[in-house]
Amino acid sequence: MNASALLNAMTEKMRWHQQRQNLLAENVANANTPNYRGQELKQIDFGSELDTQIAPVTLATNDPMDFAGSGDSSDVADAGQQLNFEVTPEGNGVTLEDEMMKVSANQMDYQTVTTLYTRSLQLIRTALGH
Repeated sequence: MNASALLNAMTEKMRWHQQRQNLLAENVANANTPNYRGQELKQIDFGSELDTQIAPVTLATNDPMDFAGSGDSSDVADAGQQLNFEVTPEGNGVTLEDEMMKVSANQMDYQTVTTLYTRSLQLIRTALGH
């Protein structure tokens, strides 16, 4: 994966977090609106993008007794969306506690991506001698 593809992927991830933050704020703002159901953005799938840009990894063995790794990531669990089963008598499906936890997690993830983006740019500048 080249540097520009990585920076583009991080930029898209930051945009996704910004959109999610707006949607979560909408959910919180409508916490008392009758028949309102909380909204959630679909996760971005960077796996397919990475598969096309990164060659498969094969592990070398030095000894016949070593285990040969396949590099297959099919046994990794997908992060699922937790469903909200709590609905108020007015039909509202937003739980403020859940939304605030999502807001906090989203902010931390956004900060992580922006830090990685900034450090990647610093590495590129250092490599270019600036």
